[in-house]
Amino acid sequence: MKTIHTDKAPQAIGPYVQGKVVGNLLFASGQVPLSPETGQVVGEGIEEQTRQVLKNISAILEAAGTDFDHVVKTTCFLKDMADFAAFNAVYQTAFSTDFPARSAVEVARLPLDVKVEIEVIAAID
Repeated sequence: MKTIHTDKAPQAIGPYVQGKVVGNLLFASGQVPLSPETGQVVGEGIEEQTRQVLKNISAILEAAGTDFDHVVKTTCFLKDMADFAAFNAVYQTAFSTDFPARSAVEVARLPLDVKVEIEVIAAID
């Protein structure tokens, strides 16, 4: 088992790590729209926040030696399901091949009162 850490994604704000590699799978912790440079929430709207979350995930994938084309499962947490269509419009831009399996749920509250959090499982070649 290997722990993933990169300065290109926000540092953990609790007792967890950015990701763990077990065998040929990366299990990445949920990412919220924090700037890795400032630690502050990026954006107020769902589109901008989703773009930052995907940027953070990309950095973790890269640190693990993989990319969005190898993501097999995502779990997406939305503060408001009314943002679902706008979220999907940004989310789909991360994938250039087949989409991964996915769950998307509305939750009562997310850390720092953000609008979106995404966690991923990805294969590593």
